[in-house]
Amino acid sequence: MHVDIVPIGDVPPAVKREASSGLRAVYDCDVTVHSAQEIPEGAYDPSRGQYRAEEFIELAGRIGDGDKNIAITPKDLFYRRRNYVFGLAYLDGNGSVISTYRLQTSSDGGIASKPASEVFSDRVRKEVVHEIGHTLGLEHCDNNRCVMNFSPTVREVDMKEQNLCGTCSRLVH
Repeated sequence: MHVDIVPIGDVPPAVKREASSGLRAVYDCDVTVHSAQEIPEGAYDPSRGQYRAEEFIELAGRIGDGDKNIAITPKDLFYRRRNYVFGLAYLDGNGSVISTYRLQTSSDGGIASKPASEVFSDRVRKEVVHEIGHTLGLEHCDNNRCVMNFSPTVREVDMKEQNLCGTCSRLVH
């Protein structure tokens, strides 16, 4: 499998490296990094002050060179009626997205025992692995240690591991 990371907006090299290493470690896949893209026109919702996640998925799916493509953006994303999303993917689709915007905060109870940069790197790796898992057909997992567990706050992201549980791993390998 080949995953193409599509940076949208100003994505630091360290974020691209963490995303790439997380994907390689869990899925043993080839990873490339696409050229940086502009924010999709029409993605911004001025009434919310946020960006529509599905616009980023559509762009990644359309221009990405991989079997699976994941957009990474520093912009704050939302989907439908949710206040925000860390990421979004469609089951069995070829495009997905993560936002680093809310992964940098500990305001909702994230880990304080590690350096902030290390916590942020862990979150980036977990979120890209999670969203690519959805594109491979994985739904949310009930195992709260599995990377496919639903994580509405950074506290839940921090609690889970970067890897798939045995059940989810068997479904994709």
